[in-house]
Amino acid sequence: MYLTQGLHRSIQQKPDAIATSYGDRKRTFRELGERVARLASGLQSLGMKTGDRVAMLALNSDRYLEYQMAVPWGGGVLNPCNIRWSAAEIIYSLDDSASTILIIDDAFKPMIERIRAESKTIVHYIYAGEGETPAGMYGYEELVARSYPIEDAVRRGDDLAGVFYTGGTTGFPKGVMLSHTNLCSSGLALLADGFGSASSVYLHAAPMFHLADFGIGVAYWLAGATHVIIPKFDPEAILVAIERDGVSETLLVPTMIQMFLDHPLMQKECNLGSMKTIFYGASPMPEALINRAAQVLPNVEFVQAYGMTELAPLATLNVSCRHPSEAFRRAKQRAAGRAGFCVEVRIVDEAGKEVPRGTVGEVVARGPNVMQGYWGKPDQTVAAIRDGWMHTGDGGYMDEDGYVFIVDRIKDMIISGGENIYSAEVESALSTHPAVAASAVIGVPDADWGERVHAVVVKKPGVTVADQELIKHCKQLIAGYKCPRSVEFRDTLPLSGAGKILKVELRKPYWEGQKRNVS
Repeated sequence: MYLTQGLHRSIQQKPDAIATSYGDRKRTFRELGERVARLASGLQSLGMKTGDRVAMLALNSDRYLEYQMAVPWGGGVLNPCNIRWSAAEIIYSLDDSASTILIIDDAFKPMIERIRAESKTIVHYIYAGEGETPAGMYGYEELVARSYPIEDAVRRGDDLAGVFYTGGTTGFPKGVMLSHTNLCSSGLALLADGFGSASSVYLHAAPMFHLADFGIGVAYWLAGATHVIIPKFDPEAILVAIERDGVSETLLVPTMIQMFLDHPLMQKECNLGSMKTIFYGASPMPEALINRAAQVLPNVEFVQAYGMTELAPLATLNVSCRHPSEAFRRAKQRAAGRAGFCVEVRIVDEAGKEVPRGTVGEVVARGPNVMQGYWGKPDQTVAAIRDGWMHTGDGGYMDEDGYVFIVDRIKDMIISGGENIYSAEVESALSTHPAVAASAVIGVPDADWGERVHAVVVKKPGVTVADQELIKHCKQLIAGYKCPRSVEFRDTLPLSGAGKILKVELRKPYWEGQKRNVS
């Protein structure tokens, strides 16, 4: 299996069908194939060799899709940059992965000079924006136009396809190494469950750097579907794309779905008849929201997908909406779903032994989708993958029908607005403020974002500091969405006998009355 396989098939079987639609720019599979082969050649001319990492820092576009295909076509390895990270975090991921080429668009031009000054590994910069190419950079379109198309290098199977960075529990992001088999197996699992076909029109509305969109997108590459792209999530842009391009499937997180349903244009007559499926993930959808969504869009399947970057990313799918019994559908509505094709899922105790149905334990998964490991972090790889099972750090239980319900997170991870936030990163930032003696960061309920980042801080004796000062301090070090949205001050933090902060005690007042300890 290899990432470019679906593109080759579509070029052969439907060369004149629309492959990509971005604004007024549409390209057929024949045109797309030509551009991918030329971009791959251009990257090689800049020194990309087999296995070299090529990064992209950009909003969604048709060029992002070309990047996803051209890098493996030329023998390279993908490194999509998190567009919500600070410059320091992005530079860390570039240097940690030893990326040598960076493709960047208009939205991130202001970061170029800092990256140039601080990155130790980036040699060449490619401008993929719409304006004039800045000095010292290669123009994306010029590079494509001047390069002669080359044959596909056909990296495949266990060859490394990409290094995808995720938050680090040690305070540093980790590069997840995914092979062609890892990514393709997740795509095939979706196809096997009946999603995606040659007639599908998939909308990239979620960030394309994120493996949730990329992973689901692989299924639509394999199916030979049309890809419609908008630069970033925008309810109005989604509505326009559905009506204009006949979008049939897309991926959104619950907060996006709520914003989509709340948009004033939804109160008017919109032709949304082409929509068949909305995948959602990152967190379960509140019952009131999914019931409202089902009323507004009665002909759309809302399918929860659960997984993680380390699983490329699919572990389970909840397709209970297809069940004829309304009682069954309601009973399973908040489930993460059942193991997808090609995947085994279990709930285990601390010793790795499977627990009885209905008993809470750690969710683990095994299959061809399990990552190769963390880039440059063999110890953390060994800790995460044991006897072939990926330990997710999520607590949950499985019912008698094989449906997995997530009830808590074993790892100190917060999910806010669909983004994973690791408390260690935030605590590390807080610790650098001279007024902070100790801190603990937790997720607390939030009506809009599912959870918000909340910091519990112990000040140094005799020091005065305001909550907004600490929040501002964090924003200078880490991405804004990771920073605390609220701060409380305490004299001490609750500790276990081993001296470990008891975050469960800190969470209790906020989650009392809730059925779950996560949103």
